[in-house]
Amino acid sequence: MSDSDGLFGGGFFEADAPRPLADRLRPKTLEEVVGQDHLLGEEGPIRRMIDQGRLTSMILWGTPGCGKTTMARLLADQTDLAFEPLSAVFSGVADLRKVFDRARDRRMGGKGTCLFVDEIHRFNKAQQDGFLPYVEDGTVILVGATTENPSFELNAALLSRCQVFVLNRLDEEALNLMVGRAEDLEGRPIPLNAEARASLLGMADGDGRYLLNMVEALYALGISKPMDRDELAKVVQRRLPVYDKGQDSHYNLMSALHKSLRGSDCDAALYWFGRMLAGGEDPLYIARRLIRFAYEDIGMADPAAAVQALAGWDTYKRLGSPEGELALTQVVIYLATAPKSNAAYKAFKTCQRVAKDTGSLAPPKHILNAPTKMMKDLGYGADYAYDHDSEDGFSGQNFFPETMKRENFYQPVERGFEREIRKRLDYWDKLRKKRNQS
Repeated sequence: MSDSDGLFGGGFFEADAPRPLADRLRPKTLEEVVGQDHLLGEEGPIRRMIDQGRLTSMILWGTPGCGKTTMARLLADQTDLAFEPLSAVFSGVADLRKVFDRARDRRMGGKGTCLFVDEIHRFNKAQQDGFLPYVEDGTVILVGATTENPSFELNAALLSRCQVFVLNRLDEEALNLMVGRAEDLEGRPIPLNAEARASLLGMADGDGRYLLNMVEALYALGISKPMDRDELAKVVQRRLPVYDKGQDSHYNLMSALHKSLRGSDCDAALYWFGRMLAGGEDPLYIARRLIRFAYEDIGMADPAAAVQALAGWDTYKRLGSPEGELALTQVVIYLATAPKSNAAYKAFKTCQRVAKDTGSLAPPKHILNAPTKMMKDLGYGADYAYDHDSEDGFSGQNFFPETMKRENFYQPVERGFEREIRKRLDYWDKLRKKRNQS
């Protein structure tokens, strides 16, 4: 007998070895999987595949602890496929070749293979390309799991051969159900009062595996009197929010903050700002984006917004964390409550487009300087009207190229300071028309 068949490879005593609570509570059927009814319910697309006795290659995209690995294993079981699990973190090309060889042998014997690849986004482009012929000819049914946006992390060729299914982050109802199953298995309630129980679910942050690990730690304390929320916080660590500064959540939360500011929802903006800080985002990155927002979405409706944003950035650079974060908090509040206008942003985009379309049109000669006699003879500077010599400080001359019709790039809105700017532009338009008619 080899070691792999005996004591050291999961032989005689494996059934008696201690197993984590999360493993003991792992669903045995797809019906026991919580929180994914949109995929596994009666009308769910994966349920329909199972009912029809067919399984196609797929990518399961979801947050940690939402059941991706469990679903893949159960899919293999319910479709009578051999289950080959791999982790992209610990596997390479040699491991894949072995799996494909075994799958090819099984196929010749009339049995299919479900290849489950955890964290499939960790494979590079060449490794992902290596799946293609085996997925195409049906040697394996690929089930890949990823916490990252497949659109960014997986090859287009591989994505075109797989269906992408988005798994829900586990909500309070699903997490409560998992705690109930743990209590049934243990034959006793978790030692928490109602308030602490709710706090425990919040600490899990949608991660079922993490929740069950915390529940197991609570049972291991061996206490009988229910703890309150403060006592719970002393013995169980809160799970850090899921946030990867280089990946999808980074852009999602920034987008949420930007759009909350644009929508003048101060409280929502503060929430997403807090989420980014809690996830470890660089406050200076947030500060830069707040400055961009001040110019793009507020602009001249409140010119002080950009000043506030710059001051907040400068304050943070001088004070650092955590004192400087209060300055950024003030900026978030100011920007959220300021009047909004994207007129300057639209003017910029439009003038850029028109400038490209019109090419290299020369300025009219009357606004060109004439430092040489030849240039004066050519008409440079001729008939230029010095605006300050006019009674109202406005000449009304044309400053566009002579062959180009006048454009109105900047269209201020009737909000905030842009109301005053609108009055000024209307006044100058009126004078311009009057001068040009005379």
